[in-house]
This record gives sequence, C-alpha cells and structure tokens, in this order.
Amino acid sequence: MRSILFILLVSSTVTNSQNTFPQDYFANPLEVPLVLAGNFGELRSNHFHSGLDMKTQQREGLKVLSSADGFVSRIKIAHFGYGKALYITHPNGYTTVYGHLQKFSPEIEAYIKKQQYEKESFEVELVPTAETLPVKKGSLVAYSGNTGGSGGPHLHFEIRDKEERPMNPMLFGLDVKDTTKPVVQAVYAYALDENASVNNSNTKQKLRLTPLKTGDYTTENVEAYGNIGFGIETTDRQDLAANSNGVYNIQTFVNGSQNYEVDFGMFSFDESSCINQFIDYEHYMGSRQRIQKLFRKNNPLSILKPIFNDGILSVKDSTSSVYKIRVSDYKNNESVVTINIKGKKSSISTPKPEKTTPYYIVADQSTNLKSGNVSVDFYPDTFYENFYMDFDVKNDTLTLHKDVVPTRKNFTINYDISNYKDADKDKLFIARLVGYKKYPSYSFTKRNGNVLTTSTKTLGTYALASDTEKPTISALNFKDGQWLSDFRFLKVKIDDALSGISNYRATVNDQWILMEYEYKNKTLTYDFNDNVVGNGTNNFKIIVTDNVGNSATFEAVFYRK
Repeated sequence: MRSILFILLVSSTVTNSQNTFPQDYFANPLEVPLVLAGNFGELRSNHFHSGLDMKTQQREGLKVLSSADGFVSRIKIAHFGYGKALYITHPNGYTTVYGHLQKFSPEIEAYIKKQQYEKESFEVELVPTAETLPVKKGSLVAYSGNTGGSGGPHLHFEIRDKEERPMNPMLFGLDVKDTTKPVVQAVYAYALDENASVNNSNTKQKLRLTPLKTGDYTTENVEAYGNIGFGIETTDRQDLAANSNGVYNIQTFVNGSQNYEVDFGMFSFDESSCINQFIDYEHYMGSRQRIQKLFRKNNPLSILKPIFNDGILSVKDSTSSVYKIRVSDYKNNESVVTINIKGKKSSISTPKPEKTTPYYIVADQSTNLKSGNVSVDFYPDTFYENFYMDFDVKNDTLTLHKDVVPTRKNFTINYDISNYKDADKDKLFIARLVGYKKYPSYSFTKRNGNVLTTSTKTLGTYALASDTEKPTISALNFKDGQWLSDFRFLKVKIDDALSGISNYRATVNDQWILMEYEYKNKTLTYDFNDNVVGNGTNNFKIIVTDNVGNSATFEAVFYRK
C-alpha cells in the first residue's frame, strides 16, 4: 500500500504541473508523424538541449509549417549553431524557433536574399517588423534541412516564453507516442567530505544494479556514514524511435519523504553551461558517460529543486534508511531504484587521494598565474569550487590542469611574443592541443602589440602555433572554360589545415555573389537562380582568408547562354 501511495503522489504532482499551458495552440510543424531524435533538456556537450529534434525521415526538404499564427520576428543564418533559423512570435507571447533549415518559403527567402546581397554576407541576423512577414498557423515557412551544427537531417523546434527561456514543447500538447519506461544504466554513491564513507571508502562507488521483473531496480545494500549523495546514468526511449533520449523528471525520496528533484521543464540559456557542474564532469571527460548528480553543490541551475538539504543525506551511525530514485518521462512512464542504506561508522579503507600544488584556486576570488612569457587571468566565480591547479610553462607550452574541472565563465590566456621576429609574429596564434597526438586546434586569438590573447572556458594544454600556409580552393563541379548553361549550382571546396577559415568573398565579373558555406563538407555553393550571373563570358573569382591572414585566390572563366 505504501509503494502505491508513493507512486500516486508523485505522479499526481507531475501531471498537474503539465496542465497549466495552452494545449491546442501550437501544432506539429511537420506533416509527418512526430518522432524524436532528441528531446527537451537532453544532456549535450556544455549545454542542455533547448528543444525537440524532430525526425524528417532521414531526408531534407520536408515542409516546415508555422506552429501557430504570428509573425517572423527574427531570422538568423550562421555557419554553425542552428544554421538557418527562423523565429516566429505569437499573439500569446510565446516564440517558436525552427532550426537547421534547408531554405525558407519563397517570400521569406526573397526577403533574406535581398538583405544578404545588400550586406554582401551569407551570415546575417535580421529582425523584421510585425507587419513585414505575418504567418498563419499551418502556413509554409521553410523546408527542413541539415545546416549548422546538425549531425543529420532533422528539424530543431523550440517554444520560448517572453523572457526568451526555452520550455519543453510537450508541455503545450505536442504528442509523442511513448509507453516505454526510462532505462537506468548505473547508480553511483559519493562521499561528500573527508569524514564521510560509502562501503568503507571515501571515493565514488559504483553500486551493483539489479533489474527487477517489474521494470524497476534495486542495488546492493550500502553501508555509509556522514554526508553522502547519489548519481545516476539514465535515458529514455519513445516507441517509434530506437535512439535514446533524456528523461523528463527525477525525484529522490528518503524514507518516503521527497528530498530532491530535477525537472526538465524550462531553463534559461544563461544557465545552460551549468550542466558541467550538474554532471560528474571528471567522470564524463574520462568515459563520455554522464552521471547526473542528485545533490546540489554550488550550482545555480533552476531545474534543480533541492527540497531538503540540497539532496545530501547525512547518515548517522546505527541507522537504517531507504533511498528511492524515481525517473520518469513526460508520459509518466517511470522506473524506481531502491537503495537500502545502513549507517555504520568505520575506518576508511580507501581514502580519496589528496592532491596539492603550489596553485590553490579560490572560486570566488580573482587569480593571476604567470610564468615566463605566459600569464592566465581567472576572474571571480570562474569555477564552482576551490581546488589545487596544475600550472606549468615550458617552451611556449602551457599546462593548465586537465579538462576535468567545470568552468562557469571564460578566463584569458596571454602570450608575450616580443622575443619572436617581426616577420613571424603575424602568423602566430594560440592553440589548444587536443587528442592523443596533441593536434593544435585554433583558439580565437587577438593581438595587441606584442601580446596574444585568447578567451576560453576550457582547461588543458595550450601552445603557440604558427600558420604560414594559404587556404586551399578547388572547383567541385566545373572546370575553367566550361559552358555551364544547364547548371543550377556552382560549387567549390575550401579548406585550411591549421588556423581555419576566417572569411571568403566570391565575385562574378567583379560583382559579389552569395555562396553558402557548409563547414561539414567544406563546400561553397552558388545558386544560379539568384539571377546575378548573366549570359556570355563570366569571370569567377574567390578569395579565402584564414584566421592569421593568409589568403588564397582562385579564378576561372565559365560561359552561359
């Protein structure tokens, strides 16, 4: 009876919270059944997913419809991120967002291209007035694609409130078939201070997890003492998709009383990077597995509901407790993990290894580290917690700890390059050394006299690198001197081996033409339907510049009639 009451109480709480939003206002923006490649709040690299990734049957070009009446309030076209994105503001105050688009409806496309040609830029951000591009519910606004940071064809769809906070679109009645319980992959226990222990250890413990016939789970019995917390690896799956998604809600209970909750209903973009404090970041960087911590330590995330003691359990000697984790998806399919805890104070057989260095970082204070020609500036609240940092400089290589400590804001790295020859200074940049082979990856670098500076949120190994090579440019679908009368597109491939592409400019007969850049396959594409290129002889020219100023020029002649 007690377990039934427990389920009814928490199910009622979640269900009631879902019914405070209009349920029939927003429609599915696609004409195909709603199947998800990713759901709201899903754990991603350095951020929570801010919308629904709707599958487009593994293809591009599906019609994207306005989810409700409104007007196009923003258009952003970028090489990365959402790629081609459309924002529609609605009379009820919400805004819907449509990302990774292939192209727009003819009226919107014409409006955008006019602005692109006026600005002579593929990347634009436009803010039309309410009267410029009104739309009706169900009207065509775009076609689905794979632009920007998309890893495959799909539509990214968001609903935001008046404060631009993304909200779970399923709160508004968008329906996904889901009768499948979330899956729990692993459960961990943490001793949260030097006096605490879990199974005689002061280090993180992975608990043996046993699935039950009911679909729930139990773990091995735990002996613990002091302040402890738990973490969970868990995912969900909908009925019509084989891929794993994030869960909707996690609640924890101690002896029947709720003490913590994680609710993926809404968050702000400003707090999204706090995901790295929410997960066990060091564990993730070592294994690529995301443990969601079910206790809060120095984390302002609004999705965390620390009902009692920030989710931390204070276990006393000679006590017994039952700890439950309830994981649910939006349709209230749930999985419950039960952990029996026996309070036992004993000697710690496996203490947490102590690490000390000469450099102790106090999270709420500014810190400057300097050695040789390198200095690093940390500002107050760059980090969430105090820690000892590894810092060393040898031969222009900076060792700045390992990327196992989450950061809250950017810090700056400065290199004094006055000892370099003037001819070499212009080709230098700051690079983060990544991977097993320590490949130099360009970190956006500014130069002020003899000082190079980069702003970053990532610890790790950095070094000065030099790029003296020009970008490469090659024609993909045409040759110099070719007739292109029946061609729809003109395509070239551009690349840069070291610092990366900074900008490009293409012209035909000295007139700027719009070439769309797709960084995933490094191609530039011009559409002859833009009607900029005339008949007869056409002189094509493109100049590509990398991030340290090396430039390459490609020229060709083609003919049309």
